[in-house]
Amino acid sequence: MFDDYEGFKKNILSLTGIDLNSYKERQMKRRIDTLANKLGFKDYDSYYKDLKMNADHRKQFMNYLTINVSEFYRNPGQWNTLRDDIIPNLLKSGNGELKIWSAACSTGDEPYTIVMMLKEHFPKVRFSLTATDLDDLVIAFAKEGNYSQKSVAGLPKEYLNKYFTKNSDGTYQISKEVISKVNFKQHNLLSDRYDMNYDLIVCRNVLIYFTEEAKLDIFKRYYQSLRPEGYLFIGSTEQIIQAKEIGYELQHSFFYKKKS
Repeated sequence: MFDDYEGFKKNILSLTGIDLNSYKERQMKRRIDTLANKLGFKDYDSYYKDLKMNADHRKQFMNYLTINVSEFYRNPGQWNTLRDDIIPNLLKSGNGELKIWSAACSTGDEPYTIVMMLKEHFPKVRFSLTATDLDDLVIAFAKEGNYSQKSVAGLPKEYLNKYFTKNSDGTYQISKEVISKVNFKQHNLLSDRYDMNYDLIVCRNVLIYFTEEAKLDIFKRYYQSLRPEGYLFIGSTEQIIQAKEIGYELQHSFFYKKKS
């Protein structure tokens, strides 16, 4: 029987630096129990002892905690708002260059979409784009840039035709030109330092797995990381409950502006 989840959480924090208290307990506990069962463990104590000794199992555990569901151009209307309104506003209020962070970027679909959008619609604009995720396996996948037909199904045809090559097995390889524009790094939203002065932070459909306290802390840290009049772009199932108290101003659905 799986018991003493509280003790297991403390041990995992000490071992990995991941605070399981920041994740919704029912969802996370179910995922951990499933993985432990697959490996043949029947209690948290024996599973933790294995994680301590077995580096491969520990890496598998850390990567399994992250929920990686992503696709290119999910919710097209929101991407159109980014293209038609948000980016032009950022260019007007900034210095003509864009500093962008794609947080919890998963398999790279969103940062690559941003690169293609900028190249197509703002070709003269200089930008830097950092994409981060806790899961080093999805970062490695993103750097390869090879995607299934399902992943790219929602992309505008001009993006697909210009920036992808269809492989013999039916997958699509994104161009090195696009890959080279993204700086991928491993990053823990809960514990690692945040860089500053971003024009745009994109973090979509990830924080729904966190507790309200953890979400509020991350939204506050995003606010500090944005430059005045910078934007936070969140997912279609998310909202910032205390947006005004933090200092955000809702500009469009899912786009929050840092007040100047």
